[in-house]
Amino acid sequence: MAGRIPQHFIDDLLARLDIVDIIDSRIKLKKTGRNYSACCPFHKEKTPSFTVSPDKQFYYCFGCGASGNALGFVMEYDHLDFPAAVDDLAGQLGLEVPREQSRSQSTQPDYSNLYQLTEQAVSFFQDQLRHHGQSAKADSYLERRGLNSQCIEQFKIGFAPPGWDNLQKHLGSTPEREKQLIQVGLLVENEDTRRIYDRFRDRIIFPIRDSRGRYIAFGGRVLGNEKPKYLNSPESPIFQKGKELYGLYEARQANRSLSNILVVEGYMDVVALAQQGISNSVATLGTATTPEHMQRLFKVVPEVIFCFDGDDAGRRAAWRALESTLPQMEDGRQARFLFLPQGEDPDSIIRQEGPENFQNRIRSQALSLDTFLFKELEEGLNLNTMDGAARLAKLAQPYINQLPEGIFKQLILKKLSGLTGLETDKLSSHLSENSRPQSPQEEIAAPSPQFTSETRTYSPGPDQQNRYLTRDQYFGHANRPRQEKPASKISSPGYAIRQLLCNTQLAESIDNVDNLKEHHSPDSLLLVKLINTLKQTPSLSAIALIAREYNTETGKRLQELATFDLGSKANEKEFHETLAHIKTQTHKNQHKDQLFSFQSQLSNTKPSQMSAEQRKELLEWFAKKQKLLGKNKENREKK
Repeated sequence: MAGRIPQHFIDDLLARLDIVDIIDSRIKLKKTGRNYSACCPFHKEKTPSFTVSPDKQFYYCFGCGASGNALGFVMEYDHLDFPAAVDDLAGQLGLEVPREQSRSQSTQPDYSNLYQLTEQAVSFFQDQLRHHGQSAKADSYLERRGLNSQCIEQFKIGFAPPGWDNLQKHLGSTPEREKQLIQVGLLVENEDTRRIYDRFRDRIIFPIRDSRGRYIAFGGRVLGNEKPKYLNSPESPIFQKGKELYGLYEARQANRSLSNILVVEGYMDVVALAQQGISNSVATLGTATTPEHMQRLFKVVPEVIFCFDGDDAGRRAAWRALESTLPQMEDGRQARFLFLPQGEDPDSIIRQEGPENFQNRIRSQALSLDTFLFKELEEGLNLNTMDGAARLAKLAQPYINQLPEGIFKQLILKKLSGLTGLETDKLSSHLSENSRPQSPQEEIAAPSPQFTSETRTYSPGPDQQNRYLTRDQYFGHANRPRQEKPASKISSPGYAIRQLLCNTQLAESIDNVDNLKEHHSPDSLLLVKLINTLKQTPSLSAIALIAREYNTETGKRLQELATFDLGSKANEKEFHETLAHIKTQTHKNQHKDQLFSFQSQLSNTKPSQMSAEQRKELLEWFAKKQKLLGKNKENREKK
């Protein structure tokens, strides 16, 4: 049963791997000083800005900001999820990945037997195609469609022979196995007669794989004129057709780096395109394109191209795809729509004109999402009239409101403004107002109060008259110009973290971490967390520390700090000097906060609640403390 991968195994795996070997096996690295460099595989560039550090076991791109360890690189480059990437790297070292059995996972069903059955079914169908006497017409059909043995093997295409119980006899050896075969849709049980029989008979079989390469369902193409032409597996515990895409696993395996994916309508379109060298196509499985499909695709590539027939059915399918795409159109993503001539599909047209001309057709004829959207909405409208322009704005509203906030949405509004003659800001305001829920009980929640530098506070003067200051003025920072820190500089806690990443054993020499907790500094809290972790597990490497926080804000900050070029060795003296500075600063900030809290409480105390003498004593004490802070500040400035 699949379970959680133990953290100690991940730490050990990263310790055994050499990131240079892992990346160099995928892209060619060049030695540059103590590091290695290459053109970044995650964005287009001519000058190398991608750096791999063998000392840090870390990669970083100065162009696009991509960064991480060996595990993260394999996930991004090979388009694998975390468990699959661990499996892949462990396999290279000959290690078996252990799995923990947590309490929550123990309640999850185990579908390993179902995956084993579907894999055995694939072997059965392939064997029938290769050796069965009745597969001659299947061989003839595949040959007529121009498929060679390499392509057939790549997609594991098989054949379900005629007959009602071939697969049942081969795999349904026990009632339990028959029940499991019914679960995955390979066998069918008649509700009236209780008769059990093979679902796929006398059909070309297209196995469907999930993102990890496991077989989860099947599609069957009839060889004669029977109906339906294509028969798909029903949904099952391991297959949800609204989430899966045929050919996605094969596309990711065939292409180390994908820039776009072509969405077509059928199994044979995907296979025929791959046969011609276009190995980046996928097909939906008997359903319209769903938002879940688009979420999956945009995780793999920044651009999706839909390729449909030019008839009414094809345009309806394209429009449904557009509706599912709109909510996913974050800045940087792209969607286009290609419509083929009447009566043609990708399979037929690529065999007629070849792959190069087909690619040229995509480049020259595919419509951008905004072009397709407004072209369909404008149909039948006269935009030279006011009512036509108003009608277009009204029709566009629900679609524009589905777009995420960002530059792309603003550009769509600008285009609508050009088509209708309405000003962009007025259009945006109008669409926003009309998209808000109309309810007589609608309320706007007041923002929760937050402490800011502009919070007014009471500060007693010599004459003890009330006057209001900002918090910055109170602490003497009112006249100091605010400057953004240069990207090349880091805070004191950040510098200490960077030194710790160079030598994790430095944590052993730290006794008390409580006096490092500066609550106004996230880096300070992160430093304390790392020190405590290393005290509990002294053997952890820096890369294992970063891996533990993968895909979190903490992990991103650690990766950012790890990329600062401060050498590969820690300076122990500077590390402890930095800690001493942090402790001093933390103490001062705590002292300031105490004074500030006291002053706020004093200002809110009514005169009747204490005597004049008590109030005078407290104010004198407060003035001394405030003067002491001022002297310390002067001494620091003189130094």
